[in-house]
Amino acid sequence: MIVRRATIEDGKEIFAIEAECFSVPWSLDSIETELSNQDKKLYYVIEDADGVVGYAGAWLVYDEGQITNIAIRPSARRQGYGATLTSALIEECFKRGMHEIFLEVRVSNLSALSLYRQLRFTVKGMRKDYYSEPKEDAYIMSLVKEEVK
Repeated sequence: MIVRRATIEDGKEIFAIEAECFSVPWSLDSIETELSNQDKKLYYVIEDADGVVGYAGAWLVYDEGQITNIAIRPSARRQGYGATLTSALIEECFKRGMHEIFLEVRVSNLSALSLYRQLRFTVKGMRKDYYSEPKEDAYIMSLVKEEVK
């Protein structure tokens, strides 16, 4: 398994993963725009022998990170890819001066909630009807650098 910074050339693979994992995937154009501006945006992919099996991204805003998406192909889940990928993203956010990292997660996404809790994220609040297709609330979770040590 290899974790590396995503490049613009990874756009089509990331788009394919989006389509497999999300009911409302980002467009290829949106993904390529994200990948082309990595001063304030940070994207990683994880590969196995079959190629790219997942990706994760974050926006860097002053001293806060906002995780945009974390997605692992369904065929590659439950093998530690999500934890490895997310840990790499968190580490780089902290290296770049972020003091707190936020994310939103569907309240029904128990596997993601379990992963985020394992990585020491805590629930800070809720966003009503944050998701569509299907409509659902989201937990706002965060990880504070000083609380990880």
